Amino acid sequence: MNAAISVVGIGADGWDGLPEASRRTLRAAEVLIGGPRQLDLLPAADCPGTRVAWPTPLLPAVSGLLAAHEGRRVAVLASGDPMFYGIGRTLARAVGPDRLRVLPHPSSVSYACARLGWPLEATETVSLVARPLDALTSRLHDGRRLLLLGEDADSPARVAALLRERGWGGTRIRVLEQLGSARERLLDGTAAQWPHERTDPLHVIALDCVRDPETLRLGVTPGLPDEAYEHDGQLTKRYVRAATLAALAPAPGELLWDIGGGSGSIGIEWTRAHRDCRAVAVERSAERAARIARNAAALGVPGLRVVTAAAPAGLAELPTPDAVFIGGGLTAPGLLDACWDALPAGGRLVANTVTMESEALLAERYRRHGGELVRLAVAAAVPVGGFTGWRQAMPVTQWSVTKG
Repeated sequence: MNAAISVVGIGADGWDGLPEASRRTLRAAEVLIGGPRQLDLLPAADCPGTRVAWPTPLLPAVSGLLAAHEGRRVAVLASGDPMFYGIGRTLARAVGPDRLRVLPHPSSVSYACARLGWPLEATETVSLVARPLDALTSRLHDGRRLLLLGEDADSPARVAALLRERGWGGTRIRVLEQLGSARERLLDGTAAQWPHERTDPLHVIALDCVRDPETLRLGVTPGLPDEAYEHDGQLTKRYVRAATLAALAPAPGELLWDIGGGSGSIGIEWTRAHRDCRAVAVERSAERAARIARNAAALGVPGLRVVTAAAPAGLAELPTPDAVFIGGGLTAPGLLDACWDALPAGGRLVANTVTMESEALLAERYRRHGGELVRLAVAAAVPVGGFTGWRQAMPVTQWSVTKG
């Protein structure tokens, strides 16, 4: 049986902060693997094993580096808790969790909550390491507390700039540096007046979120205000959008095809439903495709993929979807068949239309496959002289079905 690989968490306090079980493991290791900063925390007299620094880029090298030391007692160093945004996850994928012996240390988030007096279970953590900063936007809610794992010394200044740009300038920012070490320090300020261009690269950023009065309020449920989107009129309106997302029923880890993306609202709100939801927006207009990407970034889901192509031709190379939404182009030859064939058993398809020609297609598919065929009608109150009356929007016919 292959020997276990020890994964030892270590904090900014270094050797002095390690429990005896972790020290014994590091003393006995023949090979010590870690980042240069982590390896420098180990006293040479106590840890005589061969020291190997992770190469750059790290991920492609993991399996080969471990294989090169097969049969030796290997200890991998990790910052804090190895299984919390750490190397532990990568190692578990590379060699299997059964080969790991993980010795965690308190994470930087645990230290930060202890310093701030915040309950750990009620505090959301967002990692900015190797992730687009725009993703932070979807986590901003008035009165919300967030802890951010910074990527480098510039991270707090970039976070402050994003908050100012997105209308959260009143947010209190606290940067907790070198947590647990003798060099621990706290920087305090607001996004609107953040004075520090660079901080210690080893830090956690704490946010007390405050929305500026003129900033549009965005909730967590589908049906964001239409004003949240940049659009040219090709936008699934708020109330129809909420009903459409309810029919699509996003779940963590699922992939949506948003065909005829327009302004991207369906794919964006699908992706906002959970951090593990994924979407591909397919839009034939390059101008609209660029607009979808801008909307996705502004609304905190920059990972939404935009494919500039006509459907069904542009669907051929896409990964298998869990759900498909067709918001435009229903009469394109072969589109409905291509979407239906792409879905696995249990996959969902939802299609909306306002034209009689497309409605006839949906009625025929409803007779063939079942599901639900509904008409959505929305009226808004508008001034009529000195009185108020109802203005009816064009009714939307919606077919939703689960593939058997």
